Amino acid sequence: MTHHTDITGQSASDIADSVRTLIDRGHLRPGDLLPPVRTLARDLGVNRNTTVAAYRLLATSGLVVGQGRAGTRVADLSPGPQDGYATDGADDTSAHVVDLASGNPLPELIPDVRPALTAAAGHTVLYGEPVVDAGLAQWAREWFAPDVPGAFELSVTSGAVDAIERLLAQSLMRDDAVGLEDPCFLASQQTVRLGGYRTVPIAVDERGMTPDGLRAALEAGVRAVVCTPRAQNPTGASIDAERAQQLREVLADHPYVLVIEDDYYSLLSRVPFESIVGPEHQRWALVRSLSKFIGPDICVALVASDRETASRLALRLSPGTTWVSHLLQRIALAQLTDMDARALIERAAGVYADNNEAFVRALAGHGVEALAGDGISVWVPVGAPAAEVASRLAHHGWTVRPGDEFGLTEGGPASHHIRVTVHELSEPQLEGFVADLVMAGGYA
Repeated sequence: MTHHTDITGQSASDIADSVRTLIDRGHLRPGDLLPPVRTLARDLGVNRNTTVAAYRLLATSGLVVGQGRAGTRVADLSPGPQDGYATDGADDTSAHVVDLASGNPLPELIPDVRPALTAAAGHTVLYGEPVVDAGLAQWAREWFAPDVPGAFELSVTSGAVDAIERLLAQSLMRDDAVGLEDPCFLASQQTVRLGGYRTVPIAVDERGMTPDGLRAALEAGVRAVVCTPRAQNPTGASIDAERAQQLREVLADHPYVLVIEDDYYSLLSRVPFESIVGPEHQRWALVRSLSKFIGPDICVALVASDRETASRLALRLSPGTTWVSHLLQRIALAQLTDMDARALIERAAGVYADNNEAFVRALAGHGVEALAGDGISVWVPVGAPAAEVASRLAHHGWTVRPGDEFGLTEGGPASHHIRVTVHELSEPQLEGFVADLVMAGGYA
């Protein structure tokens, strides 16, 4: 084990280089705690400000992560769990394993892209042209206008994750605090972790983000908050009008905290959109990905934001280098305005809702209570630690997401929830899975 006396140097850059060398050589490993700045300054015979500057250099480089009173630890940059596929549990290549963990939409409920390809062909886009396709901009402005607090600018990014990453980067510095829902969407966790920001958990209940949780995060000094107003992933919770008003009241004294609303489920949602952003709030963005209903591979998200946020975001979406392909934008517009495509999207919304409700009813028939919620998946309570339940189900040929993967608090109590996506199951398969879940779930 490396002792903090192995760190050497008399200047901030030399101290940072010493720590970097220890990390490179494997003497310091991901998660290892670095000595407090006062202790290291005393041992090295330097001013405390020198060690503070050294740790700041390391944080800026992404090598360490500051955790407030919990100290500074070596960053863990290994890949974490990701939505779209699962690698835990049973062998994914086995023909006998059914993947209920991916959270993917059904391919047959995504509109055929071929007619849209024909509609998108034509005008050649060159360097220096507007980064947002004119037709998509007009459609999107009408879509966003009823749901934003006032005047807004429109941006297009390569999906919701790209939008959130860019929004945080234009507003924050490494080691700034970001409020995330707990439990939280896997991609948001990864985005904040790789950005070098500190995560402050905000509790979620059956009505979404809680006012007390948001208040505590603001008191802890978060500079940004990421909220899912409906179909919260993984819980399926949606914010109603009363809860939205409560959250707006909490935010009223913090108008310059960046609030990002990730409305990824939008056209598939069965509940109305309720914003937590009030008319006086200064820094906000509403992000709507198109992936769940016109296909993940389209990689397009629309962002409405205040003018200052949009102006900063534009610096990271410059024409000629980092714009989103106009071909993709025109394909998206063609899908969004085609009557047959929109009818299929509406049908998909009903299928996902009906399947989730059928699953919840099947569970209730065995005495297991769960909420269908909104979204692709269902958040199912279990009577034993989720990791154990997931392992047992894997032996029966089912891959599910243990709730621990979505938690933000390291070393906290084991989750007693699993996330399940059931839409590819036939009726007999659903009955078989429910029977196996009841047997493996540790229910009394």
